[in-house]
Amino acid sequence: MSRPLGKGMVVAAWILLLVLLTWFFNDRLEQQRNPNRQLASSISEQGTPSVRLERNRYGHYVADGFINGEPVEFMLDTGASDVSIPLSVAEKIGLQKGRPVTYQTANGSIRAWQTVVDEIRLGGLRVGPVRASINPHVTDTGILLGMSFLKHLDFSQQGNTLTLSYPQTR
Repeated sequence: MSRPLGKGMVVAAWILLLVLLTWFFNDRLEQQRNPNRQLASSISEQGTPSVRLERNRYGHYVADGFINGEPVEFMLDTGASDVSIPLSVAEKIGLQKGRPVTYQTANGSIRAWQTVVDEIRLGGLRVGPVRASINPHVTDTGILLGMSFLKHLDFSQQGNTLTLSYPQTR
């Protein structure tokens, strides 16, 4: 009786160990993919907020933020003219499709719809309204944070850190 019970306990221990290791390594991989899940803003001597982003293991700046108060994940893209929102995300947060527009991308021409986002929030930075596009050709939920948002901010890169802040009035 004790031998089958002992084998069952060993098997249960191995299963528990594998579950814990999977959980641990999945969390580490997610942290490497998006090291900016918990954004902290700092305040300058002039009282303006700034956000520091760490580059992920693939060389991109990925961060959690909000569109119209809804939580989303952004990837900064200075090569994108507009903020590009996947259709599934746009539907979830209730964005209205505007007129169709053609964009030239690295993968060729695509058709999308123009829209306007009331507010984009990244840490302590808030910008709005912001021109955006609803992209039906994207299957994931990542949003490209293009120049229609970034043009409202100053940004500088030093090493693997990108700092975003409101422009200083001179």
